[in-house]
Amino acid sequence: MARAPGLSVRVKLTLSYAAFLMLAGAALLAVVWLFLLRYVPDQAVTVPTAGGTDDVLRSAYIFVPGRSDLWAAFAPKAAAVLVFLLLCGLVGGWFLAGRMLAPLGRITDATRKAATGSLSHRIRLPGRRDEFRELADAFDGMLARLDAHVAEQQRFAANASHELRTPLTITQTLLEVARKDPDRDLGRLVESLHAVNTRAIQLTEALLVLSRADQRAFATEDVDLSLLAEEATETLLPYAEQRGVTVETSGDLAVVAGEPALLLQLTTNLVHNAIVHNLPGGGGVRVTTRRDPTGAELIVENTGAPLDPALVPTLAEPFRRGSDRVRTGDDAHQGSGLGLAIVQTIAEAHDGTLTLTARPEGGLRVTVRLPVEPLGGAS
Repeated sequence: MARAPGLSVRVKLTLSYAAFLMLAGAALLAVVWLFLLRYVPDQAVTVPTAGGTDDVLRSAYIFVPGRSDLWAAFAPKAAAVLVFLLLCGLVGGWFLAGRMLAPLGRITDATRKAATGSLSHRIRLPGRRDEFRELADAFDGMLARLDAHVAEQQRFAANASHELRTPLTITQTLLEVARKDPDRDLGRLVESLHAVNTRAIQLTEALLVLSRADQRAFATEDVDLSLLAEEATETLLPYAEQRGVTVETSGDLAVVAGEPALLLQLTTNLVHNAIVHNLPGGGGVRVTTRRDPTGAELIVENTGAPLDPALVPTLAEPFRRGSDRVRTGDDAHQGSGLGLAIVQTIAEAHDGTLTLTARPEGGLRVTVRLPVEPLGGAS
């Protein structure tokens, strides 16, 4: 947006300093004039005074200047003082304003570098805490978050491109093989293409859910996590029985402010993840909800092989499928690698947290904690 040029902040501060100094000087001179010179007579007078001894009487006169005489002597000196104060205000104000605004220059330089895409630069303003230091620290924190976010988005875009390219490449390969072999079983070809296309659709839908949750583009209402847990387990019960996994649901009412579809997606992803990553030939999944005065929790635990504690914190990263975890059954159900990443994004979009803990006896405990107060700014 183009704007007309104006005075710089430094010039404005300098003029303000000079004007204030001039005003203070003028006020001081006015005090002298009003409270001292007003007692002086308007015109000069000669006052006789008597003095002497008993033997000699002597007479003397005292000249008392009038107000006009004092003003004639006072005005030039007052004007000189005001001129001196003006010069001191301009010079000193320019110097002081420069010193005061120096941190703002560093912040401006950092902002311009950030505008060109350089997010690694930091202000690191020295000195004690004041308004400029707080602004610089807040700006450094914002740059750090933006840098981390951009890096994460770049990794995510690269991984998403790779994941989406895989089913497309497989589809292209199947079609080329079918074209070169006219006698190929079309039924198997259609089945393979259907499986690959289903996986690509699931991945695309997961990416859309992730983007929607990350942007917080949703309205909120009261949602009971216990009802969502029952709905998710009921939906996935046939799949769990097929894999020999038992699912238990228990807990109290846990009402939070949130978007029902996203929170159902969060719950379904957790239960599905717990079923997929379980013991070979069977295992168990326990879903629990609880609430306290400060928040509500959804806890999903599953049996399984012992997990490496160093691996657990990375399981919520996009496209991290937990290669060290036991996986059974058809690979078509293994998901897109975005299950826990979606859970974390939805939880953070609701001002909540996701905690992953390796169970000592094997398996994983996932805890999602959400605030019970209505979200600020939600409608």
